[in-house]
Amino acid sequence: MKDMMNKKILEKFQEQGYLVFRLIFGAMFTLHGLQKFGVLGGTALTPAAGIFFWAGVFEIVIGPLLILGLATRFAAVVGAVEMAVALVTAHFPKGWNPLGNGEAAWLNLGAFLVLVVYGAGKYALDQKVLKDWA
Repeated sequence: MKDMMNKKILEKFQEQGYLVFRLIFGAMFTLHGLQKFGVLGGTALTPAAGIFFWAGVFEIVIGPLLILGLATRFAAVVGAVEMAVALVTAHFPKGWNPLGNGEAAWLNLGAFLVLVVYGAGKYALDQKVLKDWA
């Protein structure tokens, strides 16, 4: 009986929980992008930094899209590709052990795949603007 009540409570707040996941993940991804441009103690990159500069640009665009729940699946696909590229270009050359070397990229990749599969959820602009894609 108690387990059934807990399950009902969890199911009742499932959409709100997913919203919190999307907001936190989008905010953290945005912060990583901002850090690449010297905000929050990071080292400012220039276009000469190549792929790392563009990674920052993508992160600054993708993060707010996730927060708003706008074009979520598209943003998540782009983010997943970015994380795969990060793993191949920046992390795998340092070794295959992800601990201390790429675990954030792996976690981000997993979160992006969840967003690709589930979309933005109930509380998102996708529901209003991109109904066919939500």
